[in-house]
Amino acid sequence: MRLLPSPPSCRDGRAGSADVGGSGEGGFTLIELLVALMIFAMLSAAGVLLLGNSVSAQAQIKVRLDDLAAVQRAGGALAADLGQAAPRISRTEIGTLAPAFWSHREGEAVPVLQFVRGGWDNLGDLPQPSLRKVEYWVRQGRLERRTYAQVDGAAGDEPAALLDNVDEVVLRFRDAQGSWRDEWTPTQPDLMPWAVEMTVTRTGEPPVTLRFLVGPGPAERLPEEAAGA
Repeated sequence: MRLLPSPPSCRDGRAGSADVGGSGEGGFTLIELLVALMIFAMLSAAGVLLLGNSVSAQAQIKVRLDDLAAVQRAGGALAADLGQAAPRISRTEIGTLAPAFWSHREGEAVPVLQFVRGGWDNLGDLPQPSLRKVEYWVRQGRLERRTYAQVDGAAGDEPAALLDNVDEVVLRFRDAQGSWRDEWTPTQPDLMPWAVEMTVTRTGEPPVTLRFLVGPGPAERLPEEAAGA
C-alpha cells in the first residue's frame, strides 16, 4: 500500500492560518467614503440652516421686545401725566388763556393734548412750581412729549420722542356721565374728562389702544350755575 504525502496546509500550521485570515489590508472603499462625505455635508448644511434660523428669530424677538418696551414707556409717561392732571387754567406763550384740559385735531401745528399736571418733584430745591404744563404732539411720524418749566407764558423745553413711525393718533374722552366723546369741548374752562383713550396707528403695526384715568377735577356745573358764576 502506497502512502501519499500530506498537503502543505496539513503539514504547516502557519500556512493554514495565513490563508484563513486573508492576505489583503482592511479599509473603506471609494463608494463608502463618498457616502460618508455626503452624509456629513447634509448634516453640516442642516446645522448651518438651523443656526441661521435661530439668529434670525432672536433678531425678530429683539425688535418686538424693543417695540413693546417703547409702547410701555409711552403708556407709562401718559399714565403718570394724566393721573396727576390738575384743573389749572394756564396761559400760552403769547399770553392767551388756555383751558385746563384741551385737545385738537388740526395736524402738526398744535398739540393733540395739553394740560397741567401736579406732583412734580423738586429734587434740587430750585425756585420752580410743583405744577407743570405738558403737551403731546404728533409731528413727522413721532409721538412727542413736551413740558414747560413754568405754567404761564413760558417757552417749552425740547420735545422728547416717545414713539416712531406714527401714522395717526385718535383720542376719545369719557365724561362724567360715562359717555365717550370723540372731541373734548368743555362747557367750563376748568372741566376735565374722567378718562382718555388713545389709539396709536404705526407703519406696519396693528393699532394699539391705551386707556388712562385722569386726575380728579371739578364737577360740571349746570347751565344756570355757570351763568351765575
